[in-house]
Formats: sequence, structure tokens, C-alpha cells
Amino acid sequence: RAAKSTRTVVIAGVPDGLLQDDVMADILTIHFQKSRNYGGDVEEVTYPTGNKGVAYVTFEDQEAVQSVLKKDDHRLEDKRLSQSYPLRVTPYCEKVSSCMSHL
Repeated sequence: RAAKSTRTVVIAGVPDGLLQDDVMADILTIHFQKSRNYGGDVEEVTYPTGNKGVAYVTFEDQEAVQSVLKKDDHRLEDKRLSQSYPLRVTPYCEKVSSCMSHL
């Protein structure tokens, strides 16, 4: 089984403060398990994190990370949200701030 860091992606653009944290984590889990979002089985969603509007999604399989990163246009949609929100999905790295600066 691959190391957790290689099975994790960083999600930026999570709408902040709209819903309870556990509800938002649930919506993120559903989004990244859908095949139309190129996702896979989600092991864990870490939200909130130390960074506003950022979540970590860890998949069961590393392959799901590769496919999720290939999809250009992730939009978070749920009946509990008043609109859809564009998400930015990037590979996980230990220093998230340095990862984000490459975008």
C-alpha cells in the first residue's frame, strides 16, 4: 500500500463558513468518490486544515490520485450549497504553501 502522502491531494477553493465542517467534509467525500469526477474510494477527508478553504483528500488507491489530477474542471456541487464552486486539485506535499506558490 502506497504511503499516505502519495494517496493524498490538496483541494483549494473549498467554500469557507457556509456549512458545518463535518457537512463540508461529507460533500467533499461524495464529490471525490464519483466516477464522473475521476475519483475513487476515499479513505479520509481532512477539513478544516490550517489553511482557509483548503482540504486534504486521501484515497484508498494511488491510481485515484492520478485520475483526479487529470480532470481540469472540478466543481463542488451539492443540494446543500447555493451554487457550484470551482475547486483546484493539486498533489500533496509536506509544505503546502510551497506547493501553492507554483500555481
